[in-house]
Formats: sequence, structure tokens, C-alpha cells
Amino acid sequence: MRPKYIFTIIIFLAVAISVMTLNSTQRLGVDKNLLNVKAVTADSTSNQSNTIRLDASKGQEIGAIYEAFLSPHQEPGEEENTPALTPKVFRSTAPSVARNQRKSRGHGVIRFAKDLSKVYVDVRVEGINAKDVNMFHIHCGRPDTLGPILIDFANSGNIQENISDGTFSVELTNEDVEKVANSRHGHNVVAAFTSGCPIEPGLPGKVKTIAGMEQVARRGELYFNLHTKGQTYYGEMRGQLRPAGNQSGNQ
Repeated sequence: MRPKYIFTIIIFLAVAISVMTLNSTQRLGVDKNLLNVKAVTADSTSNQSNTIRLDASKGQEIGAIYEAFLSPHQEPGEEENTPALTPKVFRSTAPSVARNQRKSRGHGVIRFAKDLSKVYVDVRVEGINAKDVNMFHIHCGRPDTLGPILIDFANSGNIQENISDGTFSVELTNEDVEKVANSRHGHNVVAAFTSGCPIEPGLPGKVKTIAGMEQVARRGELYFNLHTKGQTYYGEMRGQLRPAGNQSGNQ
């Protein structure tokens, strides 16, 4: 082959490679923050293309939302059945009313930031006197069990004042989880209720972050429990947290 033809072929290949590289760079340069991903739909084997824009600021937006409808009927026992060895702090100091005779009820919602840096809590209550409220918690545990405290709302301010208008609202961070997990009450009955929630039931290690709290919520093992002077051990009303609406967790 003549040198002139070889030189022509080399020039052609060099130009072609440059054009291909330029086109590829232009495609990437349209928006480096756009990613095309393939998601297989649950009811079909066909692929559906989705575009995700990379934006760290969206971490502060609301992600997973859970809700609970509080009622006395979810409490696993009557106050008259409080165990004899129960510490004084968990005993009623006013007359108790049976679950099926109490008129209290509530609706609570917890909303997690997408980056799991904080969680917003709002609970609307009816049929109670704010002055009678002596404790309000989020516990970890399944229905019909008395689980340890994960969040003690007393650490976030005066509960009676917050709930006086019928709506309790608070913003929580890791610090609120750690206050309970790091509480020191020794190895007694009080500690069993106030020492925080295990990351995995039956294993060592406590939940200390909002991320861990959300993971427990995914398992369906978080519940509100509002206590009053007449219903202190089991509680006035309780509500198991479930994904709100059609949500199944953090998106």
C-alpha cells in the first residue's frame, strides 16, 4: 500500500475518534447531575427508564412518613393489673378508668427527613386533660408488648404546655435518641423501660440515631404511648406506627 494512502487512512481514523470522543463528552456534559437508571416494574418484566437528578439539598425534604391512631384499646392491660414490683415512678397517682370507658383518642404522624438527620412529630389528642399528662413516649415493641422507651418527650420541653392546645409538636435529632440510650439507671426495672431500644431484638447495641429509629419504624415496631396520672403504668392511650397512606418506607 502506498504511503500516501496509509497517511490518509490514519488521518481519517484520527478524525473519527475525535468526533466520537467529542459526542460522548457532549452527552455527559449536558447535565452531569442527571443519571438514567433502569427500574424493573413490580408487575412487568419490561424496563422503565427513570431520570434521577443528583441534588444533595433534597436531603432536607420529607421522606418516609408514618402515622398512628392512638386509643385506649391498644393498651395491653388495665391499670389495676400493674405488677406489684413496679417502681413508684410508673404507678398511677389518681383513680383509673377501664379501657372501654375512656374517651381519649389521638392521631400522630412522624415525618423523617430524607437524609435522616431529623424527624418531625405531630400528635393531635382528644378526650384528655393536659394537666393530667405525666409522660409521653415513643417506645419500640410489637402490639401487646411493653417495650423500652426510644424517645422521652420530656427531654424536649414541658409536655403539658406543648399539648395544652390539643396538638403536640416537636422536632427530634440524634441527640434526643442518645439521651435515652445513654441514660443511667443501673440494671433494675426502671432501666428496662428507659435504657433505649436494641438495634436488633436480643442482641447488644442500642439505637442512637434517627436512621436507626426509622429502621425500627420500617419493622412496624414503634408506638406512641401517652401516660396520665390515672393511667401511668400501661398508659392512657397507645398507637402503633405504620406507613402513612400507601407508603412502604423511605423513597
